[in-house]
Amino acid sequence: MHLLVTGGAGFIGSNFVHHVIAHTDHSVTVLDKLTYAGNRASLAGLPEDRVRLVVGDIADAAVVDPLVAEADAVVHYAAESHNDNSLHDPRPFLDTNIIGTYTLLEAARKHDVRFHHISTDEVYGDLELDDPARFTESTPYNPSSPYSSTKAGSDLLVRAWVRSFGVRATISNCSNNYGPYQHVEKFIPRQITNVIRGIRPKLYGTGENVRDWIHADDHSSAVLTILDKGVIGQTYLIGADGEKDNKTVVELILQTMGQPADAYDLVTDRPGHDLRYAIDSTKLRTELGWTPTYGDFESGLAATIDWYRRNEAWWAPAKDGVEAFYASKGQ
Repeated sequence: MHLLVTGGAGFIGSNFVHHVIAHTDHSVTVLDKLTYAGNRASLAGLPEDRVRLVVGDIADAAVVDPLVAEADAVVHYAAESHNDNSLHDPRPFLDTNIIGTYTLLEAARKHDVRFHHISTDEVYGDLELDDPARFTESTPYNPSSPYSSTKAGSDLLVRAWVRSFGVRATISNCSNNYGPYQHVEKFIPRQITNVIRGIRPKLYGTGENVRDWIHADDHSSAVLTILDKGVIGQTYLIGADGEKDNKTVVELILQTMGQPADAYDLVTDRPGHDLRYAIDSTKLRTELGWTPTYGDFESGLAATIDWYRRNEAWWAPAKDGVEAFYASKGQ
């Protein structure tokens, strides 16, 4: 197959491209705007006869249409995705997540191309810390930020284009990813690179917020499974049973890197900070036969720490600017 992967120079998208090249015979065209979150270096070393990068905007139909026309399937990762940034300036989230998805869907409709839409568990809002429930495919949407609300909107567009126009699409909502090539503004790589630089990690509030972590490589294998076996019009939740509160994650990072578990600082909490996310991936596992490779969070975290230690040249150019931005906010 020839895949068009939007956002393929970003964190989760680039991990997917690496996974596709390593585990299939597919070729890939990456369409990426190369904003601050996209990085050519994340695609370095991949075979040029199987991977090409097109720099462009998914909201630009003139760019999108010919790329979709030549693809066997579109895998749509491109998104504005940082909650803090959405609180500071919501408009780019509308442009990319809503208009960009609409533009891609129209091209997929025109050329009858298989479409898979990558979304997030944040569209469901949050759960109480002591609630035994987890998100399922039938959980009502209850987004709480400009980011999650625009992702919810993009999901609903996909569903409408399936029903109204017969677009051959599936959706996946995934829990929090971690792994190689993640921008240092994000929680786990920020703390890892802080320790490498000799800076004390920073923890929002009291660190009680819970996230359901999955290694990006497991997310990639799940998406390939859905692309191959998924039922058109269906939504699949992707998770690896990796619930951890933020305090535990910071302490695991410190201990794994040979530091005292309490060597971090508490900082001002994020406005509207969701309490807990938790994914029930039973449908994906039972109906499509998917299982994660990383059996526990600790082994995946150790591998991720090793990657950031080996690849300082990749993350160092962005580090000082990120820390200056958070310092200005007391975070």
